[in-house]
Parts: sequence; structure tokens; C-alpha cells
Amino acid sequence: MNLTPWLITTFTVIAIYYLDKWENKYLKSIFDWIPAILLAYIIPALISSLMGQSFANDEIHQYSKSYFIPLAIIAVMSSLSIKQLKSIGWKPLLIFVSGSFWIALFPVVLVLAFQESNLVKEVLTEQEYWKGIPPIVGSWIGGSTSQLVLKELVNCPENVFLTILILDNILVNIWTILMFQGIKKSNGLNKLLGITNPEMPNELPRKDNQTMNPLICFISFVLIVLIANVLIETFILKIIVLSILGLLISNFISNWNYSFVLKFGSILILVVMAILGLKLSFSTFNIGIELLSFLMIWLVSHFIFMLLVAKALNANIAWVPIASMANVGGIATAPAVTAAYEKKWMPHAIILAILSMATGTFWGMLTIYLLKELI
Repeated sequence: MNLTPWLITTFTVIAIYYLDKWENKYLKSIFDWIPAILLAYIIPALISSLMGQSFANDEIHQYSKSYFIPLAIIAVMSSLSIKQLKSIGWKPLLIFVSGSFWIALFPVVLVLAFQESNLVKEVLTEQEYWKGIPPIVGSWIGGSTSQLVLKELVNCPENVFLTILILDNILVNIWTILMFQGIKKSNGLNKLLGITNPEMPNELPRKDNQTMNPLICFISFVLIVLIANVLIETFILKIIVLSILGLLISNFISNWNYSFVLKFGSILILVVMAILGLKLSFSTFNIGIELLSFLMIWLVSHFIFMLLVAKALNANIAWVPIASMANVGGIATAPAVTAAYEKKWMPHAIILAILSMATGTFWGMLTIYLLKELI
């Protein structure tokens, strides 16, 4: 086992955790601009770059997927009651669905509108880069599983798929950073766009007396995740089962320690983000400007479309970056970005991310069908 990525992750999490709590006005001003979770994402990448090493394929990422993310999921979900689930409301759900809709349909609209352009005739058609579009839809909505399924369904050439993977990784990394910053501007955007009812209901009051010992909560989480890894192979199914178990625990154990599990979940999110940061590369990749521009416009227009939907619904603009990361980022980054605005909404972000994982393949199949009709 290579200990270096583990040491980088441990150093990053401990340093950021304590610096964030340090009552220093200069540090506070830094964290006002760059939240702790974002630093947890960037610092490992900086360290890796300075060392001249890449840990993108290290086994620590498998540990994160098998243990840290599941632990974070059950911890965060067990901090929410069934009554609070209703607080997600139909407006955030509609904003999320509109984001998925735009991701799946925008390429079709572009091909219809610019059939005679060089991008459509040469890049997408002759060079067969249109076959890389459905895997992107799957990646942005459903994650890696949907991406690979759609690659096989559309028979995407390996050279096209490799290019798409690199561009996808670069854009999602940049988009994650932008959403971290964007969600902090939500209150200002609410005022600018005239959102008159931006706030969601407050968290329901909980009884803090006679709460369960934190050690018992921790041991329970570890045992549940270990059993889940043995019994459940599919990552999506594992996440769904752990989410349901978390909700059951929080609603049927009367002395559940909500305060501890929320703090524990927040620390685990730092760990997951630090491990994800080991994949982040600051190096550039030489690719056709037309394809890169197309992908950038696609991603930005997805955000703008959801912004218009939120404006029409008079909904808190914070749900736009949350829904975008639930679509594009997924189960790890959606709650992380949400925590930069409101930690109480982290379980809601997870629910949207799960919905994204469950529907990504079907959105991609729709994209394939429509593109085949046009190209």
C-alpha cells in the first residue's frame, strides 16, 4: 500500500479542520472566500503537483468509494427525520429535473440548429464525436455506471471516449470549484433576481438530552457499512440502502445523537473531498477548441436554464448549484457544495444525487435515440 496519498489526505483534513475553527480574522477572511471544503479539494492537488506525482489511480479512491462515501451517506442521512424530508419541496425537485432535461436535450437542439456548421458536420458526424455525447450525459447525470453503460449502447470509439473522459474530468473539476463559489452568492442573487421567498423551513427541533453515546453511533455505522459491502455489490443500490437505513435509524431510535452524526458526516465529507482532490490535475490538455467550446456552453447553459426555472418558481437560488452538482458532481460533491451554504440541506442534496444516479442511463438513452434520428 502506498502511504503517501493517505498521509496527504490526513494532513489536509486535520489542518483544515483546526484552521477553520481558529478565531483569527485573517484566516476567517480566507475561509470567507475559499471554504474549508474547497480547500480540502485543492490542497491535495497542489501537494501532488509539487511532488510531481499523480495519485489519480491509487487504491485510496476505492477505499473512499467502499467505506468513506458510504459512511458519509449514512451519517448525513441519519441526521434527518422523515418530517424534514418533506422540506425539500417540489420546487427544488423541479429545478433538479429541469437541469437533467437540459443536459439530455441540449445536444439535440444544437444539432438541429447548426446542422451545417463545422462542429456538427465534421467534428460530431464525420469524426463520430456525437457518440461521446451520450456517455457525457450519463456521466453528468448518472455517474460512472451510466457513463459506461451508455458507452456500450452507442458503441463509442475508444479514442473518442478517451478524449471525452479527459475533457469531462477537467470541466467537472472546474465546475465544482465554480459551484463552491457560486452557492455563496445565493443570497445576493436572490435579491438581484427579486426572489421574495428564498428560505426553506428551519430544521425541526430535536431533543438533545439523554442522547446515545457517540462511540455506539460510530461502531453502528462501521458495522452497517461493512455488512453492506459484503451483501451489496452495486454502488447505487448500496447508497440507496444506506440512505434508507440512515432515515430509519434517525426516526425510530428515540435517543439518537443527531449532533454527533452531523459533525461526523461533515468531517467525512472533508475526507472524501480531500481524496477526490488527489485526482485533480492542473495540467492542460490540447483539444479541439470547437469541441471544448461546445462542452463549456452546454454546461453553462444548463446552469442558466435552471436559474430561469428557479426565478419562475420564486425559489431560493441556492438550489441551482445544489441541483447542478447533484446532476454533474454526484453523491460526494453535491452535499459538499451544499455544506458551504447550509449543512442542514446536505441530506436533501444526497436525495437529489441518488435520483440523478437512478435516472442518468434513461436520460442518456433518450439522447441516443434523438441523435440517431438526426445524424
